[in-house]
Amino acid sequence: MKLEHFGYNDKIEKLRIQYNLVDFEIGRIISEHKERYIVKTEKGEFDAEITGNLRYTANTREDFPAVGDWVAISEYDDNKVLIHSIFPRKTIIERQTVGKQGEKQIIATNVDFAFIVQAIDNNFNINRIERYLTICNETNVKPIIILNKIDLINDAALTDLITRVQERVKQVPIIAISNDSKKGLEKLKEYIVEGKTYCLLGSSGVGKSSLLNNLSGKELMKTNTISASSNKGRHVTSHRELIVLENGGIIIDNPGIREVGIADSVGGLEKTFDKIVELSKNCKFKDCTHTIEIDCAVIEAVESEKVDKLFYENYLKMKREKEHFESTVAEKHKKDKKFGKMVKQFKNLKRSNKY
Repeated sequence: MKLEHFGYNDKIEKLRIQYNLVDFEIGRIISEHKERYIVKTEKGEFDAEITGNLRYTANTREDFPAVGDWVAISEYDDNKVLIHSIFPRKTIIERQTVGKQGEKQIIATNVDFAFIVQAIDNNFNINRIERYLTICNETNVKPIIILNKIDLINDAALTDLITRVQERVKQVPIIAISNDSKKGLEKLKEYIVEGKTYCLLGSSGVGKSSLLNNLSGKELMKTNTISASSNKGRHVTSHRELIVLENGGIIIDNPGIREVGIADSVGGLEKTFDKIVELSKNCKFKDCTHTIEIDCAVIEAVESEKVDKLFYENYLKMKREKEHFESTVAEKHKKDKKFGKMVKQFKNLKRSNKY
């Protein structure tokens, strides 16, 4: 299999030359699990680890390889390679790291399209769709919404649900499918283009693994049966993985995402909630928070039902998360700077034998 089959193109080749990586072999990270990597090259698939220098120069977890990355490598043992460098990323889908304030977790890199998968059951949530849209819009990944398990409701209910989504989410394709009956899958396949990379996003049990199996025509991913009590199938994908389909499309599967924490997604929020951003231009105060101010165009639009109240409330919640994340990062930088200054003073005292 050639590099082009899993997304290599002229732009990446120019980066290879620009960053003086022509003496290295090139591969793409197709799997990552707790800093264990599998790299795909023209020669095949290899277990990989990063060099000591790459580990030493990494400032955050974001500086480590992620699924979707193009990397410069060298072979050092049977079926094993060393990762020397990561190519600059075209796009990065990321969220706040769960349980670690002020840190971000990369979901996938170098993605062209995101399949935002939602199941039509008790877990359906338009607020969550807007969260996925925001992390996609931040990095200019094109979103496509997939409504799965449509066999659970009748046509009238499905039409009503799609209308509800369209009222809050503008200019994003919405495709209704059933993994069981295969309805809608042919329409979805029309969006999959050779050489482009797609990322599956969604909570556990929405049917991402079953969808990937259907798109590939193979049992690539294990799936669990649907619970009779909850109408949910448990997602058993435990790590991120990149897979090349027969039609040339490239899909990155992900474990179910329970929390989609918003980081510093300024552009993402503005694009997802562009209606609110546009209305805010008519607010009396330039720094209007759209919560308690007088002559707030956004509040007036909500009160007159020109803007959906849930849409507005979701915007405020995600905006607060973004601001909290930014303040936490600033606080960490301040502490790191103070600690670095203290270490420097200690070294100076030791050199002068005053300590």
